[in-house]
Amino acid sequence: MEGLNVVVDGQNVELPEQAAVGEALKKALSGKKFKSVLAGKVKLGEGEEILDLSAKIPNSAVEIEPVFADSQEGLAILRHSAAHVMAAAVKHLYPNAKIAIGPSIDNGFYYDFDVEKPFSSEDFGAIEAEMRKIVGQALPFVRAELPKEEAIARFEQEDEPYKAEIAAGLAAELPISTYTCGDFTDLCKGPHVPDTSFIKACKLISAAGAYWRGDEKNRMLSRIYGTAFPDAKTLAAHLEKLEQAKARDHRKLGRELSLFTFHEDVAPGMVFWLPKGMMVRTVLEDFWRREHLRRGYEIVQGPQLLRVETWQKSGHYDHYRENMYFTKIEEDEYGIKPMNCIGHMLIYRHDMRSYRDMPQRYFELGVVHRHEKSGVLHGLLRVRQFTQDDAHILCAPEQLEGEILEVIHLIRDLMNLFGFEFKVAISTRPGESIGTDEAWELATNALIGAVSKAGLPYEINEGDGAFYGPKIDVRLLDCLGREWQCSTIQVDFTLPERFDLTYTGSDGQKHRPVMVHRAIMGSVERFIGILIEQYAGALPTWLAPEQARILTVTEAADEAAKKMRTYLLAQGIRCGIDLRNEKLGYKVREAQLAKVPYILVIGEKEAQEGACNVRLRNGEKLGLKTLAETAEMIHANAREPFKKGGMTYSFA
Repeated sequence: MEGLNVVVDGQNVELPEQAAVGEALKKALSGKKFKSVLAGKVKLGEGEEILDLSAKIPNSAVEIEPVFADSQEGLAILRHSAAHVMAAAVKHLYPNAKIAIGPSIDNGFYYDFDVEKPFSSEDFGAIEAEMRKIVGQALPFVRAELPKEEAIARFEQEDEPYKAEIAAGLAAELPISTYTCGDFTDLCKGPHVPDTSFIKACKLISAAGAYWRGDEKNRMLSRIYGTAFPDAKTLAAHLEKLEQAKARDHRKLGRELSLFTFHEDVAPGMVFWLPKGMMVRTVLEDFWRREHLRRGYEIVQGPQLLRVETWQKSGHYDHYRENMYFTKIEEDEYGIKPMNCIGHMLIYRHDMRSYRDMPQRYFELGVVHRHEKSGVLHGLLRVRQFTQDDAHILCAPEQLEGEILEVIHLIRDLMNLFGFEFKVAISTRPGESIGTDEAWELATNALIGAVSKAGLPYEINEGDGAFYGPKIDVRLLDCLGREWQCSTIQVDFTLPERFDLTYTGSDGQKHRPVMVHRAIMGSVERFIGILIEQYAGALPTWLAPEQARILTVTEAADEAAKKMRTYLLAQGIRCGIDLRNEKLGYKVREAQLAKVPYILVIGEKEAQEGACNVRLRNGEKLGLKTLAETAEMIHANAREPFKKGGMTYSFA
């Protein structure tokens, strides 16, 4: 019988025919190393596939690499297996529960159930105890394949309508795979850990409602979220990070600091900015406008409503209308803008353009509306009405790479200002798109060229571009290591053609410009939400809604405190005052809870000397300072983040 010769973890290994993936890996790895292997990545010619350790090695296999528990792929397998164990535990405790889907996700997993009473955190203790029993039994995950009709009949017989519906939607010509773990069988592609004992550290996190297949017309299911890690230490560190995230939750801090609110009965998914929150937003937007003017942008503004024919011409009506709102005016249908690009193109068309005018850079803090389902709304991070720091650059094709590079520099400077690290991905042409192959290739190459010149590492997201062009997506990393999608740069050859945008070249002929769509913060609302969580509400002095608060010790100091506030306000410092007849300790504590950077205390002595005792919100005492010294100290602290370069501070 002819055997197999496969490269395993860099070594040539001879194996008998029909050998399992696990046999090959065990032969190449040390015993200690093999214990942390969950699956094998098998390379088959040009492709590759991750298989269970028990799976037979395909005859076409040329190489096998171990998938370790602490790798990204290994964690996904571990968490998917944990989801199965959780579903098995739920079925033990709630036999009438119907199971839906249970995938692994970033940082964990979930499973959806159809139950009479939705799950809550109070149910987690019993479910986790049952999961520990299943894990302790070291039950193997056994794969089987069934013909489609047999799989449907099986799940119908077991009264699992959601699994039967999923099976019915799969291709008829392919067998359907299932995995059995003890007395629980799930429709699943796999792979999985060898047995349940590999799930050493698992925790249920939260419960929520979720519509079946994400459609609000379908039944609401009960979703349980959990997470799993290779060991208890790593799980504990993750849970600690989750506790920090709860403490930093911008929705909680927004309430405590009186920054913003929502009225779901009046305008679901739309923000009501309170005075302090509006101050943060105003300062941020003022800074951002000035920064754009400094970099050669012109500030413009387009209307909220455009006739529906305009959206049809742009392609948004065919490719994006499910995300849009529409209204009628005198029987004419209008689309409420979900983005600002159409208005900017019409502004470009207002004048004849020459190559000497290029590039044209238009910037707008434009309010847009998008139809988000109620289930995905999340504080400031996912809303229906938001403001984009939107800009569109119309340039000659030969200017494209340079313009993209300048946008990348702007992104880098903003991230440096707030101390964010970031990751870059280039998203290529999706299946549903407009434009020629040549235009897509030119646009994609320009993005890759600019990112390479900027010296930034990047990954390729195949097929994840916008319908009109490829894009660069930037994900920032906050202080807890969480990733947030904010900045995007999109190249578009198609819309300038659809709207017949031209400029006169040096040859006297008409030429077509190329358009760069870009947003740096992305959504102002979302970016402020991220900043609130990044700083746990203690915004840097330059951005804090209240930079200083004056506290009086006795009523005799009230007049001096009022004069001091007038002086600081005249110096451009946002200053509050607390004249209440309360104990000083109480006033100080309230100022600290309000995250006010500078707390200025005035008693009779300070009033006579025209000075104040300065404290910081962290409790540090800086001692007695004159009014001029205090003002300069606050200004200097506000300017500090801008010393890194790249951006200016011109509004203190």
